[in-house]
This record gives sequence, structure tokens and C-alpha cells, in this order.
Amino acid sequence: MSLPRRALVAAGAVTAALALAACGSGATGASAELAPAKGSTAPNGAVVNLTADQKRVTTPKVDAVAALVPEEIRKRGTLTVVDAIGTTPPLDFYANDDRTIIGVEPDVASLIGDVLGLKVEFNPVSWENIFVGLDSGKYDVGISNITVTEARKEKYDFATYRLDVLGFEARKGSGLKVAGAKDLAGRSVGVASGTNQEKLLISWSEENVRNGLKPIDIKYFQGTEFYLALSSGRIDAYVGPNPSLSFHAVQTGETEVVGTYSGGGADVLGKIAATTRKDNGLVKALNGALNEVIGNGTYAQVLKRWGLDNEAVPTSEVNPPGLPKPKP
Repeated sequence: MSLPRRALVAAGAVTAALALAACGSGATGASAELAPAKGSTAPNGAVVNLTADQKRVTTPKVDAVAALVPEEIRKRGTLTVVDAIGTTPPLDFYANDDRTIIGVEPDVASLIGDVLGLKVEFNPVSWENIFVGLDSGKYDVGISNITVTEARKEKYDFATYRLDVLGFEARKGSGLKVAGAKDLAGRSVGVASGTNQEKLLISWSEENVRNGLKPIDIKYFQGTEFYLALSSGRIDAYVGPNPSLSFHAVQTGETEVVGTYSGGGADVLGKIAATTRKDNGLVKALNGALNEVIGNGTYAQVLKRWGLDNEAVPTSEVNPPGLPKPKP
């Protein structure tokens, strides 16, 4: 059983790239081909259910937390969740029916809906339209691997639910190990423009030059073509959200993650959060729901089924320190 047509693009010996949208400012792409006949294997060895019949982890409604939901949403009975178009395993992608969005993000959203007693309505859009929809009030909450940043905190409230970890993927056996800027000096590294990972690469390149080392040769990719560049040796590595890269590496067996780094940079532990329009009254309910599922163990079950155990947070925080604003 392979991924659906809209989420799959074959490209020579290497399958098409995973989309890298969420933790930065948006990129597009397609998911990797999943080799096993009846499912895919996550990095932790779990077999991933690719069907529309997800048998999602569920949890009971908690009246005290549900009471925190703004009256308008309670009366409506639905929680409108916006996420990036579903092509990013294991974050969000289409099941083999080409319609049902599955992944860790829909699972987390569903748990929140359970606790709040609300039916979750998924609305897949392009990355930039997540924020357009939140700004206009069209959607209640964005659950799409969105990183907390200081700039975004001026317009949005956040309730955290996962660590933001970036990964560096290279061909297996390349010998490359990435722990910091100097490891990429003089290397050709791919990235999606307008993302947090692009900001990291630029700052690392500048750091290398200040230290008398070669700059990083940054190559930009907005779609699936970067894996061809990686397989052919035109780039030494690609940087993006670690969940996607780790998942892809397991499927192909031809690449590996050769380093990870906080999506918040050296000074801030990057965190992924449910995102809602600032001061609309919803963030306390989201925070309460997340802490409920963290406490009752259903949150851990969701992360485990998608191979993201190592990105769990011990508690949900409201508006923690985020990725700093760029220096003038």
C-alpha cells in the first residue's frame, strides 16, 4: 500500500521529497513513497496506518476544560482547525483514499476536540493561508507544526504541544555529522526559502565567515526537486523539520539524518504550538486540553504511533519564549 497519488511523486532512484512547510514560513512538496505493502514504518519501528480508517486515539470530554471554550464556539459545537495542505508525513498527509488527512497533527487536534466536546473540522490550505484564515477569524486554531516566534506572538496566542526539532539529511555513508555552523563550512546545503531553517543557515554561514571559515553554499528548493540534488551529489545535505526527514530516511534506506538542532536556534528551545488569534479567548481551553491529554497518557500514545516520542513536551505552555526576532 503506497501513499496516494496527490502525495506521491517518483523521481528516478530517489522518491520525491517530503514537504517542509510548517516550522518555517511555508514550502511545498510531496511525501516519500512508503515501501511496505500494508503500511509504513516510523523511525521508532511503529507500523503506520495509511488507511482512512485511522482508529485514532480518543479521550473523554472534560467539562471543566470545555467550560473554558468561548461561548460562540461552544454553541457552534465545532472546532475549525486549519493546517497546511496534507503532504507532509508523518505530520499531516493524505490517506490512501486521497481524501482523509492523517498524521500526528490531525491526531493531536482530535484529542483537543475530544476534551473540549467539540467536533473537529479540518481545513487544509496553503501555508500562508493558515495565517490569513486565523487573522480573519475564519478558522479557530492552526495545528500545523507552527513554531512559536516572538514576531508571531504579537498577533497570535500559542499553546505548545511538541518540540521543534530541525534535521539535517544526507546520503547514507557520507560521513557528514552536523552539530553546528563549522560542520557545514564550504558545504552545499539545500533549504526552502522563507523558513526558520533558512534563517539558521544564513546565520551559520555568517558565523563561519566571521571565524575565518568558508561560507555555506545555500541552495534553494521549494518543491520535490531537492532529493534529486541530494542523490546526485549536487548538495551535501538538506535541512528541514526533523519528523519529515527522519520519516523519509526510514522509507528509502538511502539517506540518514546526520544531525539535529533546535528550531528556536542556540538560545531558545524551539516549540510547536496550537495557534489562535491573539486575545480571542481560546488559548486557555487549548492549553487545558493539551495538559489533560499529556496527563492521561493519550498524547504519548499519539506521538508513539507516528514515531515522534522524542519530541514530546512534559507540559503545554501558553506563549513561551519563541524564536527571536532578527536583529536589525
